[in-house]
This record gives sequence, structure tokens and C-alpha cells, in this order.
Amino acid sequence: MNTQSEVKQNYVFLADGFEEIEALTVVDILRRADLNCTTVSVNPDGKTIVNGSHNIPVTADTTIDKITLDTVESLILPGGMPGTSNLKASEPLKALIIEAYEKKYHLAAICAGPTVLAELGLLKNVNAVCYPSSEEILSKSGAIVHGEEVITDGNITTSRGMGTAIAFGLELVRILKNEEAAKELQSKIVYRS
Repeated sequence: MNTQSEVKQNYVFLADGFEEIEALTVVDILRRADLNCTTVSVNPDGKTIVNGSHNIPVTADTTIDKITLDTVESLILPGGMPGTSNLKASEPLKALIIEAYEKKYHLAAICAGPTVLAELGLLKNVNAVCYPSSEEILSKSGAIVHGEEVITDGNITTSRGMGTAIAFGLELVRILKNEEAAKELQSKIVYRS
């Protein structure tokens, strides 16, 4: 039985200190592609207002205690500091990521965000990219580190940083929707990789 509540969701997780462009560019691109995208505060105080790494407050759509994986399509982690450290400190988020990985849902992370996946042991023998200063963490976790803007290996997509946020978002559109939708959106936003 299909109901409106079973529409697939793509969750972008926000913790204080997140990189604003990496998070919001992805939200914007997914929504332009008519993909459901919900921002989720992981702040332990339960507040929906999350402060970015450049002191830009963003009101998240919901909080982590209110979501489940029942209708999930992907989980997306922006980078930024101390945002990435705050993502790593969220036990509910780590539990969701592990459950999503086991159910083969799509996981995506950009900049330092892939280190969250690496430290959970999810990048062993996975082709991945991240912010240059985080590459050692990925290597030590067993990831096969590359230098491309964005790379997808199986159900995991990773990207390098703020400057690759559009490419990251378009790659997610390609995976979650289709190649044609990604190319059409790339043209509409006048983006040349």
C-alpha cells in the first residue's frame, strides 16, 4: 500500500559548526530536482536552530529524535568544523547511519563528513574522496582515497569540499533520480564542471 507518508526522504544532518554551502547547496539542488529533502538538527538540546561554521543560523526542518528510516532514500553529511566533530558525537546519528548502511540505503558525505563514515568502519575497500586534510583518516580506515571532485562507490557518495558542493549535489540527483534530470539541472543552473 503506497501512501503519501511513504514518499522517500533524503535527510541532510546539521550539527553546530556545519559548513553552510556544503549543506544548503545540496538541499537546494535536491529540491530543484523535486527530490524530498529534509534538514535534520542533531543538536542534543533538541533545538531546530543550528549555527553554521560561519555563524549563519539555519532552522532545520526537524530534529533527529523525530525521524526514522521507514521511508529513507539517503542520509547526507556536510562537513565543516566543529560540525563534523559534532556529527561524530551524535549517538543517534551514528546508529541511524549504521542501520542505513546495513539496509543498503544511500549514504553521502562531503569535506570532512566522510570521516564520520570512515570512523564507523564503513569505508573499508571503498573508493572515496574527502577534504585533503582528512585523507589520512580515510586511508587508515581502509578507504581507497582518490582526488576527484566527487565519487560514488556502491551506495556511498563522497566529495571534497565547499568548492565541489554543486558537483556533489548533481551526482546525488543522478543517483537518486536519473542522469537526464542531473544534466537538465546542470544546464538550468549554468554549471560547468
